[in-house]
Amino acid sequence: MLLRDGHRRSAAAVHLLTRRLHTATAAVASPSLPLVLHRRQKNPYDLMKEDPIEICSELWIRSYSRGGDGGAAVPFVNLTGFLKKFDLWVLAYQRSCAHATGSSFPPRNAIHLPTLRSLLSLQEAVLAGRFTWGAAADLHIRAPNDLPSTKLISKRKLKLLADAAGPPFQDRIVQELLLLILEPVFEPRFSNRSHGFRPGRSPHTVLRSIRSNFAGYLWFIKGDLSSISENLDAEIILRCLEKGTKDPKVLRLIRAGLRNPSKPRQSQPAEEGISDGDLQRKRMKRKTMRMKRKKKILKENEPKPDPYWLRVFFSFSPEEAARVPSYGRCGILSPLLANICLNELDDWMEEKIVQYFRPCKLDSIWRDSISDGSHNPAWPEFVPSSGREKTKRMDYIRYGSHFLVGIRGPREDAVELRRSLMEFCEAAFGRRPESSKVEIEHITRGIQFLDHVISRRVIHPTLRYTGTGGKIVSEKGVGTLLSVTASLQRCISQFRRLELVKGDRDPEPLPCSPMLYSGQAHTNSQMNKLLETLADWFRYADNRKKVVGFCAYVIRSSLAKLYAARYRLKSRAKVYRIASRDLSRPLRESTRNAAPEYSDLLRMGLVDAIDGVQFSHMSLIPSCDYTPFPRNWEPRHARLLREYIRLQDPKQFCDLYRSVKRQDLSFPQEDMSKIVWHLKVCGIRGLQKLPTDSSASRRRRSGHGDEPPPR
Repeated sequence: MLLRDGHRRSAAAVHLLTRRLHTATAAVASPSLPLVLHRRQKNPYDLMKEDPIEICSELWIRSYSRGGDGGAAVPFVNLTGFLKKFDLWVLAYQRSCAHATGSSFPPRNAIHLPTLRSLLSLQEAVLAGRFTWGAAADLHIRAPNDLPSTKLISKRKLKLLADAAGPPFQDRIVQELLLLILEPVFEPRFSNRSHGFRPGRSPHTVLRSIRSNFAGYLWFIKGDLSSISENLDAEIILRCLEKGTKDPKVLRLIRAGLRNPSKPRQSQPAEEGISDGDLQRKRMKRKTMRMKRKKKILKENEPKPDPYWLRVFFSFSPEEAARVPSYGRCGILSPLLANICLNELDDWMEEKIVQYFRPCKLDSIWRDSISDGSHNPAWPEFVPSSGREKTKRMDYIRYGSHFLVGIRGPREDAVELRRSLMEFCEAAFGRRPESSKVEIEHITRGIQFLDHVISRRVIHPTLRYTGTGGKIVSEKGVGTLLSVTASLQRCISQFRRLELVKGDRDPEPLPCSPMLYSGQAHTNSQMNKLLETLADWFRYADNRKKVVGFCAYVIRSSLAKLYAARYRLKSRAKVYRIASRDLSRPLRESTRNAAPEYSDLLRMGLVDAIDGVQFSHMSLIPSCDYTPFPRNWEPRHARLLREYIRLQDPKQFCDLYRSVKRQDLSFPQEDMSKIVWHLKVCGIRGLQKLPTDSSASRRRRSGHGDEPPPR
């Protein structure tokens, strides 16, 4: 027995020694093993030391402080330090998880240790240059909804699954991180006339700027540069990107994403065998509609779909906002890259605006400077709108790839500007825009922009002035006002695409079939949210009441037809008679004595309260918002950043102190210090007898300032 035990121990020792030698040999032969060992030694919790929001805030402050006093031309040389901050990677992972799952941000303390280690390996791969865009077979971190595969599959099937799955989750994390770093770098460099895909700006700011700044323009140039922005060369994007940052790792990472084309998600194999026969297409359409209407039980980790009202509203998005550029594997970074390139056009147009301005003393507006003028949309512009006695002026605004130029002058100037603009696009971006996409239109024809029509309205105001001899003269004048109205035809076409109406000139509402299996309370609440969002979208339209009233009529009639089909009431007139005009009364009440009525169920909390469909009367629809919009408007975050930087500057306080001393003023701190000093020296009784500061100063000025204070 002793011999057998000794033999076993010697065999185990030889086996252990062999494993150690094999490990040492592999460590010498493989250069990646020390990296793996070094990675295992790192603890992700030790790297999470800072607040990522504070890191991003410091970067925003640095960017705006550089761009404040003409320092916007100085690019950021080193951004790799932000790539090394693990807290930013955790924030990017949180944002990516919120997008993938459709829920809120996961807390930092809820992220598991294996996930943090995978995130750390992704960071090391990016810093070492080993990260590859779209590498679905070489994943560093998995999506929160992806379950680990336990079955062996072939390489061919793995490649097919990777191609059909779209971009991997780790690409989204890298895109979020680059967006967190590059957006504050380039945001101060952008023009105030650009409003697309930027924080704090929206189509509403475009419409308000047009209403306040484009009054009195006669000719308009409407352009669509989608063919240019969607086909920009990678070298042009990188050349524009180098004006803001010179960091080699960031530029190399974006260059790899631009040159690596993104593979679109492939269709399912069942859809590939569909023939072109009308009968088979109809059958497939019916099957698809049945699958859409069928209730589906979602899994716990499956992202929840958007509610019906939100899906419907996003289908109302205007053409200018619906097309989002996409470059290679850059994903959500593509709109920022498009703005970086099109900022060249913004700078060129701003120079043209300054060169074109020619003031005229006989004009009623824009007399002295380019920033002087009428900011009130109710200001009437008296005809004619152009001529020798009128000021020549130009304005420009851009939303994404679509821009609008207003010209106050002859048509020849608009033709010349259009030719110069097309030549500039060819020289700067390497492509010439199509002639049909850059058009010159007159204000009387109406210019459609962001689903709103820009036109002018003729008014006849009464002019009162003092004539010769002090006599007050009243006469009728002829003037024009800028009108921004919502396009009703565009609204009808969107409802037709959603299959809620049929017909063009006299549309007939159709039943809202996607809400067939929902209750009356849930259906009404969904449609109320849609109506509220539409009313807010048409907030700055002159015909807001008319358009929102039409939308409310279509939705209310569509729901009435749906309820008539659901509850077998034959007609919507009977639905209105039972449920009232706003469909707030329940359509299904129990008539048996054994079952409680709806009011009793509502009192017990067993059924949901039914809210009536909003805007059932025209008087309930809010009017157009005519709040004046400042000419040099900036978003709230930009104003706060500039104010914070100004308050942090010591020179600002020195200038303020000099101005206070120069005007013989006193600070509140000085008054408080005097009160405290007299309280300590003289006491409370002596403080009551002290003269006021104004009387003491008058005594000093009159020569009695040497009197000792009372004791």
